[in-house]
Amino acid sequence: MPDTHALPPTHGRFDLRRVGIEGIRKPIHVLRAGRDIVLSTEFSVAVDLPASRKGSDLSRNAEILAEITERTSQHPVGSLEAACSQIARELLVRHPSASESQVVASAEYFLRQGIAPGRESYEDFRLLAESRASRANGSVRIVRSIGAEGVGMTACPCAMESCRELLVREFPELAEPRWKDLPMISHNQRNRTRLELEAPEGVDIEADDLLAAIASAQSSPTFAILKRDEEAQVVLNAHRRPRFVEDVLRELLAGLPARFPHLPDEVEVRAETVSEESIHKYDVRASHRTTLGELRRATAL
Repeated sequence: MPDTHALPPTHGRFDLRRVGIEGIRKPIHVLRAGRDIVLSTEFSVAVDLPASRKGSDLSRNAEILAEITERTSQHPVGSLEAACSQIARELLVRHPSASESQVVASAEYFLRQGIAPGRESYEDFRLLAESRASRANGSVRIVRSIGAEGVGMTACPCAMESCRELLVREFPELAEPRWKDLPMISHNQRNRTRLELEAPEGVDIEADDLLAAIASAQSSPTFAILKRDEEAQVVLNAHRRPRFVEDVLRELLAGLPARFPHLPDEVEVRAETVSEESIHKYDVRASHRTTLGELRRATAL
């Protein structure tokens, strides 16, 4: 049969940076701490396309995903980003005309957590991974990232102080020093924070550590199972740590050097946090991109 994809394009003969498929869901077996974890993963895979070709051989992308995910059922990979790297390498093998490939993955992930011992349940999070492969001078270079997304809550410090001022007028005794640490009412937000670290192959980053960093930056974690007294404890914990969305981002970034002392300075850091507002008609988003080296220099001041 004629290979229409290999024909030259009819119009606009220029290179295309990314052509691929997305939204394919596959199970990936990952071996962590002696456990075989199955991650329900959604993939996007792509390669560049030279100006000499009309189209990309997309069925090869689907074949690679099927083969590598099936292989992990017998030989689990060490991490989601490792699976992405395998796919990125194979894309360049199956697409001889391509010089770059990209694999992006997002997976459901469950950790057993709870507000107190004996109250644990499987809480849901999201793992993120990306691998980019490029060939030059006969070799293939891989850059990969590992990330996580966690949902918690924040209490607004601005509304908290405004409420305090109004309530002091109504209850003057609240101005006494003995009440200065009393948690004050405020409006709450669901906070969704994402953290990604990009590093060369061979640098290991534990996803659970990323999730711990996210939780420590929010006013409080949230939980699927809470009884009445536990609900009250979560609310009090959050109101003792009021945070703007900007505070969440800065707390997250400031804690990374101490949390990841083994990682090199050149590791790229991408962080984003969204406050799903309760009393406003909009949400609030803050993001930042930097390196661990820049964070280390900033926190050393």
